[in-house]
Amino acid sequence: MNPHEPKLDAAALNAFLSGAFPEADADLMPKVVEVAAGRVLVRQAFASRALRPGGLISGPTQMALADMAAYALVLAHIGEVAMAVTTSLTIHFLRGAKPGDLHAEASLLKLGRRIATADILIWSESRQRAAAKATVAYAIP
Repeated sequence: MNPHEPKLDAAALNAFLSGAFPEADADLMPKVVEVAAGRVLVRQAFASRALRPGGLISGPTQMALADMAAYALVLAHIGEVAMAVTTSLTIHFLRGAKPGDLHAEASLLKLGRRIATADILIWSESRQRAAAKATVAYAIP
């Protein structure tokens, strides 16, 4: 068996996240679209309140999506462990994210017993025109 074979699929992750964050607006909550070995794809529906002056999607919105994508990735591979927490998040903004749905592809760099590290690519227009690249580490209890 592949050590990075997911334990949870997209539907199970979305159900868990909805329950774990009951105060979140269901329409604005990012959705896990796809789960594969060592990878998840997440989509954040466009909301005009995510725009910064200048009409681009704000950095904090992209950082929140990177963090959520990493959380979903870790949970997909270790199961429902609500207390997995972010230990670091580094992001590089590559170009302005134009208004539209925001996508994040998270890939496992390392899944250890105590720390998981993920690489996240974020885009709104197309994957080839990435808006940001993040590295996120999660502590696993």
